[in-house]
Amino acid sequence: MDGRDLVRSVRLVGSVSAAQGLRTVRAAWRRRRADAVGLPPRGAERARVPGPVLGAQPGPGGGVIRFTRSELRITVAVNGAVFWGWDGAGPEPSYALAGRCPEPDPRAVLEPDTDGGWRVVAERVTVVVSRHGAIEVCTPGGVMLRRDLPPRWWEPVGGGPARWMQRSEVAADARFFGLGGRASGPRLRDGTYRLWNTDPGRAFSRADDPLYITMPVQLVVADASTHLVFHDSSWDGTVTLREGEEGAGSGHDRAGRCELRMDGGPLRCWVVVGTPARVLHAWASLTGAPALPPAWALGHHHARWGFGSEQEVRRIVAGYRERGLPLDAVHLDIDHYDEHQVFTVDQERFPKLPALAEDLRREGVRLVSVVDPGVKAAAGNAVYDGGTAVDAFVRDPSGRLVRGVSWPGESVYPDFTHARVRKWWGGLYEERLAQGFAGFWHDMNEPTSFNAFGESTLPRSARHCLEGRDGDHRQAHNVYALCMADAAHGGLRELSPRERPFLFSRSGWAGMQRYGGTWSGDVATGWPGLRASLSLVLGLGLCGVPYSGPDVGGFDGTPSPELFLRWFQLGAYLPLFRTHAGLRAGRREPWEFGAEVLEHARAALLERRRLLPYFVTLAHLARRTGAPYVRPVWWGAPEDRALRDCEDVFLLGDCLLVAPVLDPGADRRAVRLPRGRWYDTVTERAYEGPAQVLVEAPLSRIPVLARAGGVVPVRGADGGLELEVWAPARGRTGGGLVVPDAGDGWDEPEIERYVARWQGRRVVVTRDGEDGVREPSHPVRIRGLG
Repeated sequence: MDGRDLVRSVRLVGSVSAAQGLRTVRAAWRRRRADAVGLPPRGAERARVPGPVLGAQPGPGGGVIRFTRSELRITVAVNGAVFWGWDGAGPEPSYALAGRCPEPDPRAVLEPDTDGGWRVVAERVTVVVSRHGAIEVCTPGGVMLRRDLPPRWWEPVGGGPARWMQRSEVAADARFFGLGGRASGPRLRDGTYRLWNTDPGRAFSRADDPLYITMPVQLVVADASTHLVFHDSSWDGTVTLREGEEGAGSGHDRAGRCELRMDGGPLRCWVVVGTPARVLHAWASLTGAPALPPAWALGHHHARWGFGSEQEVRRIVAGYRERGLPLDAVHLDIDHYDEHQVFTVDQERFPKLPALAEDLRREGVRLVSVVDPGVKAAAGNAVYDGGTAVDAFVRDPSGRLVRGVSWPGESVYPDFTHARVRKWWGGLYEERLAQGFAGFWHDMNEPTSFNAFGESTLPRSARHCLEGRDGDHRQAHNVYALCMADAAHGGLRELSPRERPFLFSRSGWAGMQRYGGTWSGDVATGWPGLRASLSLVLGLGLCGVPYSGPDVGGFDGTPSPELFLRWFQLGAYLPLFRTHAGLRAGRREPWEFGAEVLEHARAALLERRRLLPYFVTLAHLARRTGAPYVRPVWWGAPEDRALRDCEDVFLLGDCLLVAPVLDPGADRRAVRLPRGRWYDTVTERAYEGPAQVLVEAPLSRIPVLARAGGVVPVRGADGGLELEVWAPARGRTGGGLVVPDAGDGWDEPEIERYVARWQGRRVVVTRDGEDGVREPSHPVRIRGLG
């Protein structure tokens, strides 16, 4: 323990109960001792590079290229994705991939290249490998998108996992996005980003990194094309980025650079080239289609840590109803548990929880429960006893249970990397369903163990099953939450097979979208936290996680009325629209901020309710195509450099552009528009893009613009589905997709395709299908006619 550790210990003991504080000190010492014994020092290392090429063996979709000190396996899949793995690494096993790998492309050919190298030629991409192991990814026209230099490994002389480094170059004009949830994004500036899921232990803002979700997934956007690269290793690592510069120095371009360093795991990656839409579609085909939420989960959620009682929940719900505010879900945090123990209920504060849930459901409000992985280590606790009986908990190298500290006190942690443990844990949700809960949010699942000093997680030497491969927490840490989500999703599908599971998780990894979504975590209350909220949603969407949203109003403190309203207005256009706050934070009910804020918050809620059919359509399209609901403005024109640098405006699907107010005191703002005509959805004033325009942003609303020709399904005054069609520019046509949905269940509704065109002096809307053109299936309202 150094001086900083001692200061942190004293502060922590002073900020929580004395007993809990002392537990965290003991836990930190246990963790340090366990790693000192279980993870011997690396000692001397031997550096290695691939060396000169020796030859190649063609195979399906590519082949194997042999070097003097390694071999490289390359395969182009039928969906156009390229895989390569050094030291013979294959794509499986992998926690990121969903099911079996896609079939190799039989048209992809491995052939000799100039200067002794090799290349794989496919329809959508060419991969060139130099004689020393550099790899270039090129467009079919020969434009280089990415160049990976020969990798380097450092192998312990005494044995053990090898560290490795991969340096890459991209075009000088390229911009980097992704790497999971990054508060400073969505565009990733020059700097080093860590790949280790981390609970910051406090409310975070834009400067904090890493956070709860890190992924070795980058989206690189350049003039020539967009490409996604995923290095499939769950170990701790860092990514150092440096954007390029055109005409740098003596007039030559300076390439953008990326350096990836990993503490272990295979050196293998996937690359997908194409438009952003095609890239995300291929990514979803690899890692799994995003989970489809029930329709109610696309409404408004209200949560807080500290409701405290059934009476308080009823009071809050009545407050929404009496003020005419739509509400779809209430979330209960750990204070509804019996002494913070997971899968229990405090019978004094919530004596009739199933009756409460039933009463709320009759009013159209669902209950959502928090679920933490830490299990109180005490005999008599049913979850602890049941887990002990099936040997469910993580152990150290000597076979003893690993004990950490979480909200209930000294805790043990399930090993979700074991199929038997996932099956057991999934069955525990039967208790939650019996209590009347309809959805679940996973918290503290990085996993977090309170430690007075050092990392707030399990010892790195803790042992995990890893599907029978056996390993330690260095490999399992980043996929822990992913496997917990897998357990819950599987259990809910079995326990309630007719309903779509609603699940979102604070932490996760590549592929987490197939089980549910996420939220921002404990974002700090303040204008920087508001900006961070949008950055996280955009960045996660580009990593294949389309359903997410922030704690509206921030997790800590008390927002000003203006800040709360602007956050609320932004949240109304994000997939997960949830107000939430910590135990000691101020209230988050809209009526707590005065009559003016209440009036404008009501307008935002009613507009969200009106747009619910559009959100449902976006959810279905995300499941079928991988496209996020919330998209950067460059989504349809990644070659537009001005749009690539625009981070404070976003597209909601194809039809709407949202320009949130992110600065105090603003009543107008500049908006960067993509090409085409755009209508202000309130005034119906038309703007022509590409351009930067100044639009009004009174406190009553944030600017929202509709694309000319767009077809937006909305909720009509009678509750039925209507089509809001924005007039196309003269001489042009428009259109859109609509997916009617029953709200729950597993039926695959038909995608309805609509076309809008001018016919004389009228705008005519038709439905196009396999059986020809016919009248729309829903009432139509034309807007934007002036």
